[in-house]
Amino acid sequence: MRAARMERKTAETSIEAEVNLDGKGVYSVATGIKFLDHMLATLSKHSLIDINLRAEGDLRHHIIEDVGIVLGRALSEALGERRGIKRFGYAITPMDEALALAAVDLVKRPKPVIRLRTKLDAVEDIPVSELAHFLESFATSLEAAVHVRVLAGGDDHHKVEAAFKALALALRQAIEQDPRRVGVPSTKGSM
Repeated sequence: MRAARMERKTAETSIEAEVNLDGKGVYSVATGIKFLDHMLATLSKHSLIDINLRAEGDLRHHIIEDVGIVLGRALSEALGERRGIKRFGYAITPMDEALALAAVDLVKRPKPVIRLRTKLDAVEDIPVSELAHFLESFATSLEAAVHVRVLAGGDDHHKVEAAFKALALALRQAIEQDPRRVGVPSTKGSM
């Protein structure tokens, strides 16, 4: 089973996460930040990665950042040496009038490129800068190249939700076992 449990306890936050890459998209998330919980549930549901996550902390920014770190590390741990996976994943996903693109390379070279293109400074209870920071922290801790770009849309909630759905579908594809693949999916012989 490709699963992992990860904890992070600092003077600022306490985060616990469990993930199962071969799950059914079952989730239980509680961060105390409603829109973050909604996006984590969306990520789980559409990636089919089971996520059980609890977080508490002193400041919203610290919780959002550390949840990204812990979730990324847990997925990286569950992937192990990344043998036999497809490695790459991509999706273009609509959410009503919004359209987002996400592409993932699980290469173990972290490179987040995030373009949410929102009009407002906040979506629900989170500043947009912190949503972008969550995705950057997540990609860096996952050790992946992650591109997320909103292509169109009017409603900022829809834009961000389309972005998380696209990321979920790209992850689902990238973590999938490839029955034709033997070993690590790299000409270098290692990730």
